[in-house]
Amino acid sequence: MNESIVETPATGAVVVHALQESELGGFLEGRQAFLAAYAQTSDFKAKAGQILIAPNTEGAIDRVLFGLGGSADPMALRALAARLPAGDYRLAATPAGMSADQAALAFALGAYRYGRYKQGGVGDHARLFVEGADVAEVRQQAHACALARDMINTPANDMGPLQIETIAREIAHHHGAQITVITGEGLLEANYPAIHAVGRAAVEARAPRMIELQWGEADKPLVAIVGKGVVFDTGGLDIKPSAGMRLMKKDMGGAAHALALGRMIMAAGLPVRVAILAPVVENAISGDAMRPGDVLNSRKGLTIEVGNTDAEGRLILADALTRAGELSPALTLDLATLTGAARAALGPEIPPYYTDDDVLAQQIQTASDQTGDPLWRMPLWKPYADALDSDIADIKNDPDAWAQAGSVTAALFLQRFAPAGPWAHFDIFAWNGRGRPGRPAGGEAQAIRALYRLVRDRFS
Repeated sequence: MNESIVETPATGAVVVHALQESELGGFLEGRQAFLAAYAQTSDFKAKAGQILIAPNTEGAIDRVLFGLGGSADPMALRALAARLPAGDYRLAATPAGMSADQAALAFALGAYRYGRYKQGGVGDHARLFVEGADVAEVRQQAHACALARDMINTPANDMGPLQIETIAREIAHHHGAQITVITGEGLLEANYPAIHAVGRAAVEARAPRMIELQWGEADKPLVAIVGKGVVFDTGGLDIKPSAGMRLMKKDMGGAAHALALGRMIMAAGLPVRVAILAPVVENAISGDAMRPGDVLNSRKGLTIEVGNTDAEGRLILADALTRAGELSPALTLDLATLTGAARAALGPEIPPYYTDDDVLAQQIQTASDQTGDPLWRMPLWKPYADALDSDIADIKNDPDAWAQAGSVTAALFLQRFAPAGPWAHFDIFAWNGRGRPGRPAGGEAQAIRALYRLVRDRFS
């Protein structure tokens, strides 16, 4: 990717002033009268996202004023990256209430563009110098988020199980991690029956697989990161309508996020061990597809009645979470584009998370607030667990209709398979349905910046 954050300011870099509304008047006092008049005629009031590109007497850019509104949101400079013409800039000062790293990372995230299928790519871009920023750290986080977004944006014909495996192998090689991949019929031999059942209908070239990376020293606490990797979700025999299938290339967003978060942790050399567990399948339709009413075995030994083949993500996560438990993790995090019910509850921009560990929940919320990576805790409401009771199996994958809260019941299903100890489940959307400055329509990285901060602070 093109680097949008630079280590040294370019000669002649244009100065950018990021200002809150309350700071604008004081800033303009004592400046050239032209600037104040230009701001007034342009109706620039430093409202959030406003930009004023002020020319000099030759018509070139003299300086840029960017509005922060009433407070300094840690991610405010995402919009700046999208509004600046290509060229070199330097931030005059880090805004109050924001660190240099936050300012630089926000700009880098806002500069992201996906141009794989566009002739000429995405073109030139703005480059920013932020004094005091740890450029290496900012780039590592920005690159990891870009990886997740690239994977999600890539259509399923070019982002199948083999491609995700290849990316995982590249990450493992770069960071010195061990990687194990179990594919196809080997899943049955290795006791991953639910993963096999969901993915067995795909053609051989897109066979299901279980990808596991392990990194770190043996005496360090283990963080298990589990990510749902459904490269395309037809819904199976309970087939989705065309409108519901249109964005299902993004149903591997959990695996993309798990790989990106693990990459952040490894690149930073945090004092932990990491296990990245990504069950990767295509929920296809064929004569061998799992059927409504089938009863599946699971790695944990619990039998699962399949009430709906379109509730397949929790099935593959069940086996992966059981595997995580065998590693005795100090912390388990799972990420999945799991339910439409989560969107009905909170919309696309605020992923809900579930945990019954109040200390962990507070740490997650603190990390969310510090990073400007929005998350919202939802209840693991135990009385709804009855909706998962099956007449013929230990549990079923589609809850009774009376429970209604589909994201909650999905989390309760996963909890049956989650490791002992601190665990949290994140029901992410991983997509911007509307394009905004700094947040183009398409794949989005959610939760992983906050989770990186959580891991860093919890195990420092």
